[in-house]
Amino acid sequence: MLTELRAENYAVIDHVIATFGPGLNLLTGETGAGKSILVDALALLMGGKASAEVVRHGAEKAVVSCVFESTTGAERILEENGIDAEGAEIILRREILSSGKGRVFVNNQPATVAVLRQIAPELALVHAQSESLSSFDPLQQCMLLDRFAGTSTDAVAEAFSRWRAAAEKLDDLERGEQDRLRMVDLWSYQHNEIGQARLVASEDEELETEKRVLANAEKLYAAAMSAYDQLYEGSASAEVSLRAALRNVEELARYDSHFEASAQQLESARAVVGDVSDSLRDYAGRINASPERLAEIEDRLALLDRLKRKYGRTLAEVIAFGEDVARKLAEVEDRDEILRQLRAGLAAATAAYRAAAGEVTAARKTAATKLAKQAEAQINSLAMKVRFEVAVSTSGGGTGAREGTGLSPYNERKEHESGLGFSRAEKEAKEAHEARASAPGGSARWSPHGWDHIEFLVATNPGEPLKPLTEIASGGEMSRVLLALKVAVEETSSKTRKKNPTPRTLVFDEIDIGIGGRAAEAVGQKLKALSRGQQILCVTHLPQIASFADQHFLIDKREDHGRTKTRITLLDRDASTREVARMLSGAKVTEASLQHAAQMIAASR
Repeated sequence: MLTELRAENYAVIDHVIATFGPGLNLLTGETGAGKSILVDALALLMGGKASAEVVRHGAEKAVVSCVFESTTGAERILEENGIDAEGAEIILRREILSSGKGRVFVNNQPATVAVLRQIAPELALVHAQSESLSSFDPLQQCMLLDRFAGTSTDAVAEAFSRWRAAAEKLDDLERGEQDRLRMVDLWSYQHNEIGQARLVASEDEELETEKRVLANAEKLYAAAMSAYDQLYEGSASAEVSLRAALRNVEELARYDSHFEASAQQLESARAVVGDVSDSLRDYAGRINASPERLAEIEDRLALLDRLKRKYGRTLAEVIAFGEDVARKLAEVEDRDEILRQLRAGLAAATAAYRAAAGEVTAARKTAATKLAKQAEAQINSLAMKVRFEVAVSTSGGGTGAREGTGLSPYNERKEHESGLGFSRAEKEAKEAHEARASAPGGSARWSPHGWDHIEFLVATNPGEPLKPLTEIASGGEMSRVLLALKVAVEETSSKTRKKNPTPRTLVFDEIDIGIGGRAAEAVGQKLKALSRGQQILCVTHLPQIASFADQHFLIDKREDHGRTKTRITLLDRDASTREVARMLSGAKVTEASLQHAAQMIAASR
């Protein structure tokens, strides 16, 4: 639900804040007051095209922002785009500079217009007078038909994900096959070079240590033996001094027990000196000043350095590189088996997708006839006389392959005429190729929503051919058709299954163009019925519609210091009655018009 809309320096708006509530929010006011401007501002936040012309004269930039209640789907989209969700609200802000450049923020984090367009279907569907029904694209029409039918596309989406992953993996292997074959010689050389080195993890560090020892063998031997002599072997060694001191302290301890601990400490010191001395003697004994071993280590380290310069900064990276090359060579050797497995997997994923999409198609075709009949009745109750159809076209045949063969008609005929059958591998390859030709962007329209193309067709005048909704000329007709469709879907949804309205806010701009009397009252009733499950924002000029408002907003203009400013005011019951009376009688509100307005509002309740 939209809870707040702000606009600053936007067109004739200086600064306005509108706080909307659940149910039916109606915006009224004199022509030119700026009602549609607010709708356009919201459309801009849904990813609409921006222009420097919307910046108020004399201002550096225009700023529009809004706050929506968050949804699970919206939070998922934000997460996919690296934007943090902030509690139960989603804050959208867009700045348009007078130079024409702009910035987008979602939850106060930098974003793009593309993100706004992705998240828009989760939040609001805006039909502004300045736009066509382009926002009500085939995908939106498909979602509306599925909602009417109570159809779930979860199984199709899961099957599509598996099919696309299998197709991409096979494509990747086949597209890279030539490059891989050209690289085999290089990989073989690299594999042999690394393998012949018989690398051991961390051996370079151990060899560096051994090299330092051998390069300084004489110094190390002299230092070790000198330390050994000073600690243990020499006539004035530490061990001799400690032994003499220990005898004296033991003599003291015979007469004074306070020195017993000192004697124990000296004994421990002698033991430590003995252990260190043994280690020094053993170390000196192991030192082998071997020029041959030093040369061998230097050669080995040079080999390791050369490998690290070519294949990785560390020995561990060189080993990992060798393992990766071995894997690539194994893939080349096992290519036929891998391709067979991938093709079999793709064929299975293709069959699963076709089965799931076929079930959804059947449900959609059944529901399309029912929706067309109900929607046509709803539209014609709004002062229109139309024919309405829901066209469901499917691309289930992929690229024209006949079921069961996996071969195109041309190749089937060629096989038959030649009398020579294709090999099993060739058939698998052809079947996989034709299945992948159905990928997004190909000739077929496979998607997580199925392979159907849904299009709502309408003829607004007798004798005219059916045309797509986007080709309706009148904005008011567009709005009424969309309203009728929504009402037909929601009424059926509430009867056939548990009420679960979509969380989006629906916005209709001047839905009442060209109608009045009973038709206007019918529009008001339909808006009211639709608002029980969804938040509705509607701009209207008709009192028959305004009387149904749950929240009534007045948009007016005033002059302040020589500048025109638009403001928006939430009306209480009395003020709403006066506004409806103004819409009935014009600029001069009479007692009769007030009474009539009160009666209309009471009747709408």
